[in-house]
Amino acid sequence: MLGWLIYILIIIGLTYLIITFVGQRTRVSGSSMETTLSDGDNLIVDKISYRFRDPKRYDIIVFPYAYEKNTYFIKRIIGLPGETVQVKDGYVYINGEQLDEHYGNELMDDPGIAEEPIQLGENEYFVLGDNRNHSQDSRAVTVGVLNRKDLIGRAWIRIWPFSEFGVIKHE
Repeated sequence: MLGWLIYILIIIGLTYLIITFVGQRTRVSGSSMETTLSDGDNLIVDKISYRFRDPKRYDIIVFPYAYEKNTYFIKRIIGLPGETVQVKDGYVYINGEQLDEHYGNELMDDPGIAEEPIQLGENEYFVLGDNRNHSQDSRAVTVGVLNRKDLIGRAWIRIWPFSEFGVIKHE
């Protein structure tokens, strides 16, 4: 009996460690990342790689939404620390150069707070959804620029639907 109790406690402890430090399952809700990710997709989020390397441009990341408990956003990193980001005429400009993107569905109608250049500080990131006109992202005052400490992890594997199972491509 004591052996089973110890075994169950070890399993619970390992599960806690894996979910806290290695990876966790999350579900995509909404259309802000279409066509890359769709409403209802289930993903495994890699929570460990950013402990060993810096986030990169185009990484698809998960972070908590500050105004709603237990709500997480999934967006793509566009601007990196030290860069200047601006949205002009529907396009993203990094340090004055138009960003070459291949995954956005359409030109952005609303530049939001990025209508004027935004200078990113140390450990700050600018994120956008791929479905730009249907995404609440760094252009919105309620989301804004993200700090590195707020990044939970990087979208790693799509586990549902099975027809789309596989490693998520980050451009």
